[in-house]
Amino acid sequence: MTDRWTIRGLEYSNCNCAPGCPCQFNSRSTHGHCEAIGAGVIQEGHFNETRLDGLAWAMLLQWPGEIAEGNGRMQAIIDERAGAAQRDALRKILHGESTRPGATHFFVFHSTMSRVFDPLYTRIDLEIDVAARRARLRVPDVVDSQGSPIVDPHSGSEHRAQIHLPNGFEFTVAEVGTGRTRTHGAIELDLDGSHGHFNVLHMNQDGVIR
Repeated sequence: MTDRWTIRGLEYSNCNCAPGCPCQFNSRSTHGHCEAIGAGVIQEGHFNETRLDGLAWAMLLQWPGEIAEGNGRMQAIIDERAGAAQRDALRKILHGESTRPGATHFFVFHSTMSRVFDPLYTRIDLEIDVAARRARLRVPDVVDSQGSPIVDPHSGSEHRAQIHLPNGFEFTVAEVGTGRTRTHGAIELDLDGSHGHFNVLHMNQDGVIR
């Protein structure tokens, strides 16, 4: 592997599991199958000599069973502002290419896919506030998603919880909340009040930078 890359930014994800997501603890998913979106903005990054600063990305992911059982489908969505070299770089990162095997969630997810749709290059409107457990993702005609804090049903106040994975392949610490997502197109998702997490995404071709 000769490509060298690093990205540092913010990430928001929403899957169909109950808040907390048992998959994060090597348990079976809440409903026996996994559907998810992930999205991020790169505050600072490069792929070899190509700068990636300021670009956004998203992924649509769907498996008929557990992730490890494979047969999944995915589609990457790449910021329309990216030039040709940046588009190619982001595609390689999101598809887990130019990455040490198993080192990132991008690699792991892609390795379980039986169908990978062509990437979309389009407008991505994305806001993420990790500390507040809030996010807003809009991809015109494709994705509408909102991340929110968990609300304590007894007090009505916001509930805060974290997932801490010292050896995780996506993050070390993530704030847990909920998400609501609708997608249209190649992969259609309808998630409502299910697991959401918000985290700093800092990694390179060898995995998470801690």
